[in-house]
Amino acid sequence: MRRDAPGTPASPGGNPARRMNRRAAIQLLGAAAGGAALASCGRGASLPGGNTSGKVELVYQDWRTEWFPPMVQQMLEEFHATHPNIRVYFVPDPENAVFAERMLSDFQRGTAPDVFQGCCTHFPIWAQRGYTLDLRPFVEADLDSQTIADWDPVQYRSFFTPDGMQYGLPKYHGALALYYNKDDFDEQGVDYPDETWTHDDYRIAMGRLTNDRDGDSKTDVWGSLIDVSWDRVQVHVNAWGGHLVDPQDPTRTLMCAPESMAALQWLRDRLWGERVMATVPTVREPGSREAFVAGKVAMVEDGSWALKDILSGATFRVGVAPLPAGPARRVTLATTDGFGIYAGTRHPQEAWELLKFLISKEYGRAMARANFLQPARESLVEDWVGYIRSEFPQSARDVDIAAFADGHRKGYSVVAEIFANMEAARRITDAAWAEIFTFGRAPLENLGAACTAIDTVNSG
Repeated sequence: MRRDAPGTPASPGGNPARRMNRRAAIQLLGAAAGGAALASCGRGASLPGGNTSGKVELVYQDWRTEWFPPMVQQMLEEFHATHPNIRVYFVPDPENAVFAERMLSDFQRGTAPDVFQGCCTHFPIWAQRGYTLDLRPFVEADLDSQTIADWDPVQYRSFFTPDGMQYGLPKYHGALALYYNKDDFDEQGVDYPDETWTHDDYRIAMGRLTNDRDGDSKTDVWGSLIDVSWDRVQVHVNAWGGHLVDPQDPTRTLMCAPESMAALQWLRDRLWGERVMATVPTVREPGSREAFVAGKVAMVEDGSWALKDILSGATFRVGVAPLPAGPARRVTLATTDGFGIYAGTRHPQEAWELLKFLISKEYGRAMARANFLQPARESLVEDWVGYIRSEFPQSARDVDIAAFADGHRKGYSVVAEIFANMEAARRITDAAWAEIFTFGRAPLENLGAACTAIDTVNSG
């Protein structure tokens, strides 16, 4: 997931002769007269002086986190060996702070990469605006049913627009679970969470685990922590039987329906009523995993993408359990991290060949080995668990790593719900949630105005 991509954004390292940054790749692959914006190779631009190699040239853009570019370069050597007619240039994503804005600008100017990663709410926005190639003809002609069956059906279906256009294929399967500090649980005499836990069990444990360690009348350890973000809040709403978006009508919100409001009230009561659950600003840490590793929260709702950071950073015994079940059902997230092809590419067949390589078992294993990314393919889960236990034989020994795959294997995953006009809906929701949940300055009833505004912008 974009905003929670594993690792810390960093400039790609390695051999500079084998790796190109974003600007260098675009400069190499295209030039426009009079110093105008440079065109990507997807627009048919060629090397200065002409392409004498006879190879099709593609730009592939993906995460810029430190571990990712070296892995990509190694894997692209394998791709080039089996596809001698295609040359792929890897460029890192723009920095997180400008990622969404920069990508939209690149799409609009025709300078987007041929193949790219996307996720969360911004990937559907690109598709809604017509910037992504429809993959259905390629999938129907060239992808076997066994590969499709290996993916979580919920995740796979998320890459379709309401009118049936397929804009992506799964990159990896990030899922949420409940990390917990076994030392804190033992100290407070609380039983460890397991698959029987409900939100009532969760609430009670939060209260017992929240404490003031130094006697200054201020909380030092909170029972749990939630990132106030679209999909993290949505899983609670779904667990109550509610929805943020009407499943039958993407122009209509159900965020203010009774089931949804009950879930949202439960969250606000934990955050600002009992104050046993924290948000990232409350604990004054860069993110949820940092707060957990620092010992400021006894539990945290976080993803499999945080495993390496948590196992390598924690000085206490770590446990993992499925997210507690809500009154209506058990739910976990299936992230919508996927690969897409730019609608403006001049080499769609070659781009498809690259995309097939990116969704292969070999590429999935490479990501799982390099930074413990949970594979999108269910058949690779045991390999993934083995890589983690091999690198952390002590700290991961008693961790139920496979709990992250339960939603995929047992069929209770959900994906981010998407409005017809997601960009505008997110702006409205983010502003309202910040006041209500992150900072606790507004009552839940203020969501009424937000729901009205969301329906207005989506019905226009």
